[in-house]
Amino acid sequence: MDKHAKISGQVKPYEHHRARMLISCPDGPGIVATVSRFLYEHGANIVQSDQYTMDPEGGMFFMRIEFDLDQLEDRIDSLKRDFAEIADKFQMEWNIFQLSHKKKLAIFVSKEDHCLVELLWQWQAGDLDADISMVVSNHPDMKEYVESFGIPYYHIPVTPDTKREAEQKQLEIVNGKVDLIVLARYMQIVSPALIQPYRNRIINIHHSFLPAFVGGKPYAQAYDRGVKIIGATAHYVTEELDGGPIIEQDVQRVSHRDDVAELKRIGRTIERVVLARAVKWHIEDRILVHQNKTVVFN
Repeated sequence: MDKHAKISGQVKPYEHHRARMLISCPDGPGIVATVSRFLYEHGANIVQSDQYTMDPEGGMFFMRIEFDLDQLEDRIDSLKRDFAEIADKFQMEWNIFQLSHKKKLAIFVSKEDHCLVELLWQWQAGDLDADISMVVSNHPDMKEYVESFGIPYYHIPVTPDTKREAEQKQLEIVNGKVDLIVLARYMQIVSPALIQPYRNRIINIHHSFLPAFVGGKPYAQAYDRGVKIIGATAHYVTEELDGGPIIEQDVQRVSHRDDVAELKRIGRTIERVVLARAVKWHIEDRILVHQNKTVVFN
């Protein structure tokens, strides 16, 4: 038996017949009524509904619905086919996710372990309703700890000369096996080759309110500037370095009494909490991306 018993990933009884629908489309009259009637006519019961309009006059409309439907597994394909007609009418981008199909995560990490440990702890406690399929690292440091959870650990060293080959190995490992990649203080720049197949499905944690204090030794930079707040930002990864859609941010006040070591300690706490929130919201289908912004229903 593994040292850390796996608790998460189990399908609860109600999840066999529950699904989530995410919709984004140009705003206009009749969207909510049409979607609600569609679900009603197919025998579904709406258990939660959230919506947001950017601008009623020519703006975008966003919607998240949870619903129950008997024999969902057998009916999901026909439900999607029927809804496609409505989606075409309203120019919708949409998807339906079954709660019984747990999202599969790959966590990338380097030597700093605080974000990884937080994700594993929440996963073990059942607070992250997903399956962690693997941990990938350019260092061997966390191998024994991760494998004690029964999770495969892939050590792929990265050097300037081997970066392309290393990333090709990473792609081979995750391809078709994971739905989300989490960069839990993975200290390597991710290339477009990995970003493109996982558009809006790679989450990174940054050690400040973007784009402040970029580069090395961010907390030393913050200390030298005498900052009064420090924070962290979780965002989707795009080809623009640290420029992707922001999912979550948080801050804590600090003072001249806090040295670099204390700033790092405070910063690590914020980083792990903010990243875990962002990952949780993604796996619960609470995030819709429009251009370079997110709408988060939480």
